[in-house]
Amino acid sequence: MNTKLEFHGSDIEKVCEHYGLKKDDIVNFGANVNPLGLSEQVKKALAAHLDLLSSYPDRSYTSLRNILSTYCQIPADFILPGNGSSELISLLIEERRPKHTMILGPTYSEYSRELGFSDSTIDCFYLKPEQDFQLSVEELCLALAKKQIDFLILCNPNNPTSSAIFHPELIKLLEFCQDHNIFVMIDETYVEFAPDVDAVTAVPLTQNFQNLMVLRGVSKFFAAPGMRFGYGITGNAEFLKKLKSKQIPWSLNSLGAFAGELLFQDKDYIKKTRNLILSEREYMYTKLRELPFFYVYPAYANFLLVQIQKDGLTSSDVFEACIREGLMIRDCSSFTGLEGEFVRFCIMDPEDNRRLLTVFQKFHNQPENRYDLYTENFHHERKQHSMSTKHEMLLFLVYNHSFQYFSKY
Repeated sequence: MNTKLEFHGSDIEKVCEHYGLKKDDIVNFGANVNPLGLSEQVKKALAAHLDLLSSYPDRSYTSLRNILSTYCQIPADFILPGNGSSELISLLIEERRPKHTMILGPTYSEYSRELGFSDSTIDCFYLKPEQDFQLSVEELCLALAKKQIDFLILCNPNNPTSSAIFHPELIKLLEFCQDHNIFVMIDETYVEFAPDVDAVTAVPLTQNFQNLMVLRGVSKFFAAPGMRFGYGITGNAEFLKKLKSKQIPWSLNSLGAFAGELLFQDKDYIKKTRNLILSEREYMYTKLRELPFFYVYPAYANFLLVQIQKDGLTSSDVFEACIREGLMIRDCSSFTGLEGEFVRFCIMDPEDNRRLLTVFQKFHNQPENRYDLYTENFHHERKQHSMSTKHEMLLFLVYNHSFQYFSKY
């Protein structure tokens, strides 16, 4: 029995080993990282300040929190820097000690993994493809009440659907959760890629809701996954104090804290990133909508989710076709709750995006079934060779017999 291979966006080494490719020859559309790479300004500054590694960082990260305060337009006292969002997710779950958790899915598997170390039950509320993965707050609230949930996890914009929940719906949901003693964690890893960040982010709402914590990081938008720098935002001072007391001291290293201060002040980089992602996302979305075998969902993150609607064509087929061209997309088969054939890819440089689009377009140009393939080959032979009617009839019989024979298998 053949086991289907599954590769995550960070599994590029495994892909190289399996397909006999070199890492430098692959364009990684699966990692959802900004194609511009780390800011050149930050690179130069880091190179000139390597001596920071010889000293401890400020334990309170005062300067970093003040810069984040300006960037997020939120009080510095609301902010907790950490060693990536992963550390903060773990800390939050450890401190909340939830009994019954609901996760909005399909989504990032790290939430379930971290909850696996707790005593909490886990339920999932799945967004529906027929609704373009847009959330029905009313249906979710009914599910929360029915299951007696005390902890809710959202990713907004969501991975892998790229759908988003907007302010009016967020406020309704948070009010319901506040009335029912449900703490809400919102992962905003991709929010800076949204067309209108202010319409999606829950950061301002931390000033009104004590049952809310928002998590962000620098891995995707700022192309710094190796820095392992994330930050949490909550207006619940008592809860934040408890988190700090359980956090490992100096969890963010000196160089990471210094780089963070620079990243959030690099306005040119931020503007250039948003211009690139917003324009290229719209281009790819529009072009893919023209292909009848693929349905692309509205996107608010830096990636597109595509459903394959051609009979017999699988997500694995599309992945294989792309990797043969040195383009690594994400086969979404491993996402629990995502039924059907789906692939996901992030927005890269214009040239690479067009290479990827060409692969998708080739599927549109291929014959839809095996009989069409034999018919196409027959007509191709006719055009290539001048032949009599007798020869044409003989050739047709050969192709027809081949089709009937091989269609049995």
